[in-house]
Amino acid sequence: MTSLGVVVPAFHPDVDRLNTYLEALHSKLSPHVLRVELDAADAETQEAVASFDLPVEVHSVPYRRGKGAAITEGFESLDTDRLAFVDADGSTPAAELARIVAKLGAADVAVGSRRHPDARVVGHQTFARRFLGDGFAWLARRLLDAELYDYQCGAKALSADAWSRVRSHLYESGFAWDIELVAMAAAIGLEIEEVPIEWEDMPGSTVDPISTSLSLGAALLAARHRAKRLQDSRIHGAIAATREGSLPLVERERADDGGR
Repeated sequence: MTSLGVVVPAFHPDVDRLNTYLEALHSKLSPHVLRVELDAADAETQEAVASFDLPVEVHSVPYRRGKGAAITEGFESLDTDRLAFVDADGSTPAAELARIVAKLGAADVAVGSRRHPDARVVGHQTFARRFLGDGFAWLARRLLDAELYDYQCGAKALSADAWSRVRSHLYESGFAWDIELVAMAAAIGLEIEEVPIEWEDMPGSTVDPISTSLSLGAALLAARHRAKRLQDSRIHGAIAATREGSLPLVERERADDGGR
């Protein structure tokens, strides 16, 4: 019998929407662990989430770690056979996350996709977000070994073994964690499957499309560099390490815990 842990990173969430979404996740997936990672939440938000009438683990920090750091810390707390994360805004319906998780076994990593030809998008992003997102995906397909339609959809799942193999290669603490996860998984030979999903564009995003796109572009180049180094590229091995002296997220987390 397999077990599932689901991590939901949340920064300034809509509490009512989050409650409804967690109820749907619990009902549809019956996860062994459903964990919310709250960043920089005020006392009122923490109390509200902690009072949800659901079997939910809530871990809150008083500062903003970033999406990648929050998911990493959540994953590190799990002791399940399968791990998944999904954005707190509910843009990926619980039934769609269940479809993504169901692909594990045939694949090491299952990636939700809004841009796959068979995906269905409910509602519409602004032209700027859509244009920048499409452009980023086009560039990523040409730079990385994983040829996907969508690298940044906030719904992914992987086996515990896949996590144990990829975790030490992840450095990005923010939104670029998604692309880094895919890039590193492909570089070490994990099997990745893209799953077209129904996805709803939710209002109230905390992401600025311009600044985020610039950050993602830089992170994409860094991920390509690290992926090539993992594959023993002589050219990239000769280039100075992009993150000289920095620690992977899992080691950074242990270092931070030791200093507290």
